[in-house]
Amino acid sequence: MGQGRYLGLVYLSPYIFGLLLFTLLPFVGSLYLSFTDYNLISSPIWTGLENYYQLFTSDRTFIRSLKVTLLYVFLTVPLKLAFALFIAAILNYRLKAIGFFRTAYYVPSILGGSIAIAVLWRYIFADAGLVNMVLTGLGFEAVNWFGDPTNALFTITLLRCWQFGSAMVIFLAALQSIDKSLYEAAAIDGAGKVHSFVFITLPLITPVIFFNLIMQMVQAFQEFNGPYVITGGGPLKSTYLLPLYIYDEAFRNFQMGYASAIAWVLFVIIMVLTVLAFWSSRKWVYYAGDKRS
Repeated sequence: MGQGRYLGLVYLSPYIFGLLLFTLLPFVGSLYLSFTDYNLISSPIWTGLENYYQLFTSDRTFIRSLKVTLLYVFLTVPLKLAFALFIAAILNYRLKAIGFFRTAYYVPSILGGSIAIAVLWRYIFADAGLVNMVLTGLGFEAVNWFGDPTNALFTITLLRCWQFGSAMVIFLAALQSIDKSLYEAAAIDGAGKVHSFVFITLPLITPVIFFNLIMQMVQAFQEFNGPYVITGGGPLKSTYLLPLYIYDEAFRNFQMGYASAIAWVLFVIIMVLTVLAFWSSRKWVYYAGDKRS
């Protein structure tokens, strides 16, 4: 028994080593650097709360970036979850070649975060891109997708929503686990498909909705590739998310201490919203065996 325990630790050691070296150590190190003035060349100089004070009192770029990031998250997450659930509900039916369609809908989640897809997205929504070609062909005026601040953020949001495959697969697994006899009993009582979905399907998959909500919210706050490649944060910083600001401060302005402070503010925001989500889940998430009325 003792040898088995040590053998298990041996197998786990690469993961534990990687976790300590590449996750925990940078995590603690960034917290220390957030209280310093560090330019990546000279030694860090302890400045206390100066970085945080500057963030919330005189840094207009941070405030603007924070607002854009929150707007992006609150737009992207609900749209992505709704679209993923809608597609999962369709793919839950027994259709011909259903395996092909499930694979086809999952592929964007694999490719969507890549630089190549971001570049492709930029060309699709360019002034002479595919989307405007279709619009002009239908008699509509071409849209300035990247030149208008509202359209630019919407275009980035669409890219994120297009990567719904992972959430869709989880929703699909949850839908397939629901006892079909519940729908049969509801049909006997005269309930239609809409009523069955609202009063049977949704309550039973609320744990999965909650899981996808947390995962997609965290990922949305960390979005970088799309805005960086497609718009570079413009126009007028309308797509300048906090991860882009962290990158610029750390590797363009060589203010690693200040960038670490921004990163920790972002971490605290994610943590607070996650805690609020867990607190609210007591009122709308229902688990098996839950006796709430």
